[in-house]
Amino acid sequence: MRQCTTPSRTRENMAATLAAGLAERGWVVVSGGAYGIDGAAHRGALGAGGATAAVLACGVDRPYPPGHAGLIHRIAEQGLVVGELPPGDHPTPSRFIMRNRVIAALTRGTVVVEAAYRSGALVTARAAQRLGRHTMGVPGPATSALSAGVHELLRGDAVLVGDAAEIVELVGDMGELPPERRGPVLPTDLLESGARQVLAGLPARGAATAGEVARRAQTSQDDAVARLYELRALGYVERHGDGWKLTRQTMISVRGGRSPC
Repeated sequence: MRQCTTPSRTRENMAATLAAGLAERGWVVVSGGAYGIDGAAHRGALGAGGATAAVLACGVDRPYPPGHAGLIHRIAEQGLVVGELPPGDHPTPSRFIMRNRVIAALTRGTVVVEAAYRSGALVTARAAQRLGRHTMGVPGPATSALSAGVHELLRGDAVLVGDAAEIVELVGDMGELPPERRGPVLPTDLLESGARQVLAGLPARGAATAGEVARRAQTSQDDAVARLYELRALGYVERHGDGWKLTRQTMISVRGGRSPC
């Protein structure tokens, strides 16, 4: 995970969460040891008890940036610190760009959490694409300049991801699929389809006759009446003279969230 510009706190949290999730699944997180997204990714992996590798743009005996000397020491103890340059060499702007291709080459895939149009993270992603590696992006606000580079990747060959399971689905072995995504299960989801259809035929406010409900539910009036009595026994509807209406609890729990159909 790569990012050279100042990230938002939300994006740092996302990087740490993704890295921790990958580390818990036995994956090694590779990044550049820099401030922001890099550091968050390394810390996330370390915090989960996993391994992480920092690729430096200098000799491995010169932790850079200096403010991350303690973090890089932890990485060396729990993972790996890598550098192409001989001991004693200092980082230069061009060496950071060169370093990014090593990050891309060491991994099965590159995840860009946040990136402007001109960003070291995009350099890494494009190097990964040239090497035939997977590239992934975490989308951000459309109005944010720091999301522009990610969105540009996603308009191309990169794949949108939102958690560690989706990353592993792409870079892992065949059959490593993320859990099915769905909203919360509502009580009405457990109703038989005919009963749900009749329930959907009731107006959100006020009452309707059994005939009106039947027309809306596209069923016979006898079937609608039978379903309405079933729904009344379950507490979903109540009868008012010749009309039927949703109970107050049903309106709160179902209509407030989504259509009961």
